[in-house]
Amino acid sequence: MLGTVKIHRPSRRAQQRGLSLVELMVGLALGLFIMATALLILNSHLRENRHLVLEARLMQDLRTTVDMMGRQLRRAGHWGAPEAALWQADSPPSTNPYAALTPDTAASDAIQIHVSRDALENHQLDANETVGFRLHHGVIAMRLGQGGWQALTDPAVLQVTRLQLSPQMQTQLLPDLCHRPCPTPSSTCPPQHQVRSVHIQVQAQAVNDPTVQRSLHTQIRLRNDAVHGACPA
Repeated sequence: MLGTVKIHRPSRRAQQRGLSLVELMVGLALGLFIMATALLILNSHLRENRHLVLEARLMQDLRTTVDMMGRQLRRAGHWGAPEAALWQADSPPSTNPYAALTPDTAASDAIQIHVSRDALENHQLDANETVGFRLHHGVIAMRLGQGGWQALTDPAVLQVTRLQLSPQMQTQLLPDLCHRPCPTPSSTCPPQHQVRSVHIQVQAQAVNDPTVQRSLHTQIRLRNDAVHGACPA
């Protein structure tokens, strides 16, 4: 007679056993690691995005400032009566009183130009016909006439660390305009045609993050060429 086989089944408590303390600690550690990694990635993304926004704003402010300077510089030497500079047989030509382009002799971060503002040209440089640019305490400023200096850049947004204004000139002699040759060629004889330009170099950094730095270079061609000298009498 065959014996009875008994099958051992685990108790209900053994079937419902949960995670051990070690497993809980391991799971918690993995969750914290994943969360910390996600936070680091998010923080890096936000920092990079903020960096890009600061770069874009800094570059936009620099371009706006240089564009404002360029519009004024291109008008340098504007004369309300340029026909007075023409050669005539009975009278010598007049010299443009606004042609001077005056850089700062002590530094390269300042310059002065002159523009005629007369309703009726008086052929002389008045006090309100001078325009100046300079770098002062990290701010590019402009001065019109005898008025005060006005900031072109916002000191709360950017700090300008360098402003270089370099006048450049190409001179072409005009000896063919004279009926008589000059006894001794000099800076006043024969006449000289000067094509002028100003090279602008600006470098700045963001106030909120000095690591954000940008620079801008541009060449401004002055529209009013200068003519100096005269033919022998």
